[in-house]
Amino acid sequence: MAARRSFTDSDTADEAVRTTCDDATICKRFATSKGYWKDSCLQYFVRNVGERKAPEINRGYYARVQGVNLLLDAFLKKTQCLCQVINLGAGLDTTFWRLKEENLLPRKFFEVDFPTVVARKIHYIKTKPPLSKPIIDEHSSDTLLLEPHALDSDRYCIIGADLRDVSGLDEKLKKFQLDPELPTLLLSECVLVYMTPAQSSSLIRWAAETFHTAMFINYEQVNMSDRFGQVMVENLQRRQCSLAGVEACQSLDSQRERFLKTGWENAEALDMMTVYSVLPQEDVARIERLEFLDEKELLQQLLQHYCICWATKDKLSLGLSQVAF
Repeated sequence: MAARRSFTDSDTADEAVRTTCDDATICKRFATSKGYWKDSCLQYFVRNVGERKAPEINRGYYARVQGVNLLLDAFLKKTQCLCQVINLGAGLDTTFWRLKEENLLPRKFFEVDFPTVVARKIHYIKTKPPLSKPIIDEHSSDTLLLEPHALDSDRYCIIGADLRDVSGLDEKLKKFQLDPELPTLLLSECVLVYMTPAQSSSLIRWAAETFHTAMFINYEQVNMSDRFGQVMVENLQRRQCSLAGVEACQSLDSQRERFLKTGWENAEALDMMTVYSVLPQEDVARIERLEFLDEKELLQQLLQHYCICWATKDKLSLGLSQVAF
């Protein structure tokens, strides 16, 4: 009889990271129920709206979603959708369905996450026609490739993989027709921070070496060396969730440097307070009327401790360095 593998600290840490996927989806579900933005597919991943979230949390998620979407959509328009997107640590993200609705689908949209998260998402897709139909509509043959930890179609692919194993990731993506010659957008949201600096650098370097024309959008913590940042770290540690890569989150400069040191030509970074201030202000005014915010200083502190960093390389001279807020 084979010996059962012991449950280690790293297993506990990985499980804690997986729960952050549910946290984000639940928060987005509540914010959309209040009207911060529209998302017709979240309800199929989280049925109940759940308990009330504080207004600053809702505004923080609004800034995150709108900021990332603004850069992603700008890339898609620059490439005229003749590109591919790889969402690293995608969780229960609904971007593929939004892009399908808005007629902005890339040639192929890849998602990667832990195999257990991927298995759950595939189950939801298989059992919810509003999720499966857009995938089938874009597929040319009668059968989809469906495995326990992978689903592949012409335009959408979801793969179970460990982002810390770059060679395994590369092998799996290429098995499902990743094209290194296509302009490629890579997206990670609160993912790299759970990897050691060496592991995240290896992933970022792999992306720079694999694609000659690409953009990497990274949303995560910043300014983590002050007291507010330390409290954030301590709160996560209490949930067995260690921020193994927090040293790259010390400043906007450290966020940019991690890309410039690993083969990217250009890198920019803005904290989310700045992003919030440059989003379309008519819509910002609309969402600020949705709920009364008592503690404006708390919102400011929260937004100053998250950022969007985006890096580009542009062999095809598409003008990717001009993509910005």
